[in-house]
Amino acid sequence: MIAMQKHLARRTFLRGAGAAIGLPLLDAMTPAFAAPARNLARNAPCRMAFVYAPNGVDMRYWTPQEEGAGFELPRILMPLQPYQDRVLVLSGLAQNGGRPLGDGDGDHARAAASYLTGVHPRKTGGAYIHNGPSVDQVAAEHLKSATPLASLELGCEGGGNAGFCDSGYSCAYSNNLSWRTATNPMPPENNPRLVFERLFGGLDASGDAAARARHARYDRSILDFVLEDTRRLEARLGPPDRRKLDEYLYAVREVERRIAMTAEKARHLPPTSLPDGIPKDFGQHCRLLFDLMTLAFQADLTRVATFMLALEGSGRAYREIGISEAHHPLTHHDNNPEMMEKVAQINCYHMEQFAYFAGQLASVRDGDGTLLDHTMAVYGSGISDGNLHSHDNLPVVIAGRGQGALKTGRHVRYPKNTPMANLYLTMLDAMGVPTESLGDSNGKLEHLTDL
Repeated sequence: MIAMQKHLARRTFLRGAGAAIGLPLLDAMTPAFAAPARNLARNAPCRMAFVYAPNGVDMRYWTPQEEGAGFELPRILMPLQPYQDRVLVLSGLAQNGGRPLGDGDGDHARAAASYLTGVHPRKTGGAYIHNGPSVDQVAAEHLKSATPLASLELGCEGGGNAGFCDSGYSCAYSNNLSWRTATNPMPPENNPRLVFERLFGGLDASGDAAARARHARYDRSILDFVLEDTRRLEARLGPPDRRKLDEYLYAVREVERRIAMTAEKARHLPPTSLPDGIPKDFGQHCRLLFDLMTLAFQADLTRVATFMLALEGSGRAYREIGISEAHHPLTHHDNNPEMMEKVAQINCYHMEQFAYFAGQLASVRDGDGTLLDHTMAVYGSGISDGNLHSHDNLPVVIAGRGQGALKTGRHVRYPKNTPMANLYLTMLDAMGVPTESLGDSNGKLEHLTDL
């Protein structure tokens, strides 16, 4: 038997005029005569993502009544119904670092700062911020040689790191989830155009800034600049790989088209409107960023990502769903039924965006499964009851099976005040990043792979 197909390296890029586009996992990246399923599974990496919702949730509509498999999804989790067999709901986890611990007010700043670190941040508004490395950055540091980008930080709201944002706490705490070190937060990017350029326009080793400027000036698709390389690659691929490549490049062009359309609309808005490339509609903005995250995972540009739906303590109004009041004040409802209902509606709206992300991951073939099979996407908040600023029994749901590290389709309840950081240790282990401790962890989380 003669093997005609040439093997492609996993880190193959389409290149042209300073642009570089990573490729999804193709059959041609599997050595000839190897057992397909086994090799594809080995070549498909595990990813982790953390999606943060601010100001807590209405826990009445979050926590399932039943434990184990076959539970009924509550109102807020209902958008995840199509993927219920691929989600895991966890109850009982807490972030002790979000509590006052003698520091008084500032629960929103502590909630965001401690969420991925498990650390109680130092109360300061100046140059003496001190938190801790976050779980995503622990993974990013270990995996940085495997992908062009160590990590990706996204968000739907922009905010600076200077000044006070919450009762004497620096804005760096409220506005960042990801921390490379105890003193270095990783600010989220909220402009889809800049994210797209980071993923597909700035990976060429030549660093040809002039070529990138020409791209923007001529307003051409980045795919036009790698067209010749695409044609050469297609000549080496079989029919299944060609279809997979076409689907991927179509997704890239579609995201690019939506960014360009947003930019065109922005040119006709008053100067006070949102910056170029940022949709005014929250849902459109959110889904565009989720699409970019999906593309980054699909092309293995990074395996680690964080996404803040809004900054902690956010006063965003969700007029798209008929709510003109600011989110944060609504959560201090003092049990007012009308205000509580609006909070629940916002919670559901946020979950709809995360369910969209889960659907995008589920739609992309990846090795012997889908991106959702090979991803652990955590959704939650550093506060449970926003009215009381509670930091125990946090809302936590994970979409994806993490390459079999998670037995999904279940609701698992843990003892009260089980450290959230225990979950992170277990996830790091699944990513091939064994870590002895993180923040206030006291061991790995049990029952993620069994009953």
